[in-house]
Amino acid sequence: MDMENTRARAIIEGTVQGVLFRHHTREEALKLRLKGWVKNRRDGSVEAVFEGEKEKVEQILKWCHRGPSAARVTEVHTLWEDYTGAFEDFSIRY
Repeated sequence: MDMENTRARAIIEGTVQGVLFRHHTREEALKLRLKGWVKNRRDGSVEAVFEGEKEKVEQILKWCHRGPSAARVTEVHTLWEDYTGAFEDFSIRY
C-alpha cells in the first residue's frame, strides 16, 4: 500500500520556550521518521515543519497539543502544505 506523504507547518503557542520543546519535538519526529525542522519564534511561540507519512504527521501534531511535561500548550495552528521532500533529516533551527 502506498503511504501518502504530506507536509504540515505548525505554530505552537503557550509556555513552549525554555521547556525543551524543540529538543523533545525533534526526538518525537525522529521516532516517527519525519523530516523537517523546529525553531523558537520571537513572539514566544514555536514553529515546526513536518514532512512524512500523513498518519505520522498527524501523530506528531497531536503530540504538539501536549508537548513535553513542562510545556503548557494553549493553541496549535496547523497549515497543510504540499510535500516537497526537501529535508535530509529533522533539525533544530536557531
